[in-house]
Amino acid sequence: MSLQQAPQSRVFVELVPWADRARENNVGSGGELLPALRRPVHSAQAQTVTREVHVSGTAEVSASPDRAQVAVLVSSTKEAKAEAKKSVCRRLDYITQSLQQQGLQVCITFTEFGKMQNICNFLVEKLDSSVVVSQPQFYHTPGSVENLRRQACLVAVENAWRKAQEVCNLVGQTLGKPLLIKEEETKEWEGQIDDLQSSRLSSSLTVQQKIKSATIHAASKVFITFEVKGKEKKRKNL
Repeated sequence: MSLQQAPQSRVFVELVPWADRARENNVGSGGELLPALRRPVHSAQAQTVTREVHVSGTAEVSASPDRAQVAVLVSSTKEAKAEAKKSVCRRLDYITQSLQQQGLQVCITFTEFGKMQNICNFLVEKLDSSVVVSQPQFYHTPGSVENLRRQACLVAVENAWRKAQEVCNLVGQTLGKPLLIKEEETKEWEGQIDDLQSSRLSSSLTVQQKIKSATIHAASKVFITFEVKGKEKKRKNL
């Protein structure tokens, strides 16, 4: 009896690359249909979603006047013109010497208000009614208002950053870089609202009230968008 060897079974395995998409037609080498293969989406190719935190910050700063101006009026009444002039010059020399002894300029522009009060009181006490010392007028040097505006904006940005930092710490995240900084509102004014009525009677105000009335205020409101990062994990030492 002759024995016939049964044909051996062969298994064909085909490794289909991801990029091949099963040769674009989902057909294997033996003609059979293969399951559709999809290319995996790598994290580098995925669209990055930026997490953000939006905060606003406000600030109000103020600056007192840094200059004061006082006018001194000297008059004299004499029978002769020369005598009147001599009397005025003598008083002016005395006033100039008094100012120079205090280390102040003769133009009587004061930067130290304490010295201003002292010298004005001294002149009023030592000289008669022929010398009139005006009430001080307080003002700011050029550029002081603009500097105050910038300071208000910077403080508002700092306040907004601190707020965003606290929010991220609360939810266990790390605050990233700012993506948008926008100053939404800015304003400045002089004195206080309660002083508007009293400022009309400036002659009756004290020196401190005059300084308060001439104080300028600046306010700023900013809106900032910060990037939010995940909490950084600390590496353990092996």
